[in-house]
This record gives sequence, C-alpha cells and structure tokens, in this order.
Amino acid sequence: MKSHVRTHTGEKPHQCKQCGKCFAEAGTLRKHERTHTGEKPHECKQCGKCVAIAGNLRTHERTHTGEKPHECKHCGKCFHRAGTLREHLQTHTGEKPHECRQCGNYFTQVGQLKRHIRTHTGEKPYECKQCGKRFAEAEKLKIHVKTHIGEKPYQCKQCGKRFAHAGSLKTHVRTHTGEKPHQCKQWGKRFAEAGTLRKHERTHTGEKPHQCKQYGKYFKVKASLVKHCQTFCTEYSNQSNRTTALSIQPNKDRDHDCTFNCWICQEELESQSLLLEHYDNHMR
Repeated sequence: MKSHVRTHTGEKPHQCKQCGKCFAEAGTLRKHERTHTGEKPHECKQCGKCVAIAGNLRTHERTHTGEKPHECKHCGKCFHRAGTLREHLQTHTGEKPHECRQCGNYFTQVGQLKRHIRTHTGEKPYECKQCGKRFAEAEKLKIHVKTHIGEKPYQCKQCGKRFAHAGSLKTHVRTHTGEKPHQCKQWGKRFAEAGTLRKHERTHTGEKPHQCKQYGKYFKVKASLVKHCQTFCTEYSNQSNRTTALSIQPNKDRDHDCTFNCWICQEELESQSLLLEHYDNHMR
C-alpha cells in the first residue's frame, strides 16, 4: 500500500549512496545498485549466463525454449520481449519517435538511432579479437569473424548454397521464391532487400548519405561514392581492390543464378552492390 501511495505523491525515500539517484521502492534500489557493483545473481541453468535482474533471466530463457508470449495484434508476429513488440508496433503505425540531433533523421528504434549516430561520430566500439579491426555494429563484427574461420552454417534447402550469416540466406531464398517484402509507401513498388528499398526511397527524398571526405560531395548510393573516389581522390585506399569489385563479372551456375564471389573469403553475394559493402567489412 505504501509503495502504491508513492505513485501519487512522487515520494522516493530510497537513495543510492553511490550516485544519489532516488527510488520509490527498496527492491528497485537494490536492482539499481547492481549497475555499480556488477553483481549478477541470476544464472541460466541451461547455458550458465548470469544477469542482474530476475525478469531479464526469464526473457533470456525464452531464447532456449523458443517461447514468444508477446503477439502483435496487427500481423500475428510473436516476440520474446514486450519491448521488442512495442518497437515492432511502430512499423505498423509509422511512428519514428527517435530523432538524430545532428541531421534530423528519425528512427523507429533506439538501437537504430545509436547505430546511425556512429555514422557521424565515426565510433567503432566492436573489435575483432583476431585481427584488431573495429566495427560500428555488432552484427557486422559477427559477419567479419566468420571470414577468419570460413564458417558458412546457413544452407539453402532448395539449391544447397551455403552462407556465413542468416541475412544472406534470407536474401538468397527470395531469388527462388520471388518474394519482395519491402514496399515503397509512395509508389507501391516492392523490393526483395531492405537496402534496395532504402536506395529507391532516396529518389523521392533526395537524401544523399554517402559523403566524399576529400571534396565533401554527397551521393545517394555508396557505389557512386566509390567510383567518384577512384576517379578524383588522391588518397583513396585500396583503390585497386575496389576497382576489381566494380569490374568483377558474376558467376553463373547451371540454374542461371548469378552470384558475385568475394575474392578474400569466397562468400557469395547476390549483387555487385552487396559485394562492395561486404568488401568494406573486410577493410574496416
């Protein structure tokens, strides 16, 4: 009862001695104190991972059980976490509450905004322990690590091709199914890849996110920036390799399915633009 009354009065009698932050409940203070001590008393019995809060352990355990109790009422998709469902709902409403203060772009999720901000700051917090290369996104580090071990755990059931990460497999499968799940809201045109949709949308918005550091010129598509730099920029690194990427011819198998092979790790990419982006992951 006392805790409930504080929701009306705003009283927060429990104070953190380390940082001075105040809380309405003693239990909430104890959870907060673990951010200072690093204590993680709740352990997953299946994999041994430890977390600071019991609720986080329950959410983690769902990654083992496959349980997804949070369902979207619009499309029926289910999620492990309530927070992930809330972010997903914004894809239906079109809401983008998170604004970049530097350029004014809006994003659906906090994580998307954080990744975007790194394009301004140049921050690359994720480091490869094997070669020391750094990345702005954790997912790109995971992809890069597989280039060291040659791992390709994701196989296409239809043609047998193997891929280093699930996203490449999903994109590849659409070459068989013809699925184009990404739709332009302005024209209704559909695309197989989210990246291709983003490039198309720039024809409407005029956005040019790729900047030449030497001349300051902006481009809608990264491949256009690469071609510009190869032609005009005196200090453009790895020029010969990028020229190879632009001039490389696709492979054609017996099913007439075109792919582009990375000459470093032999990963198969579905388009020349994806090959260029993939090569950049090696060079970062």
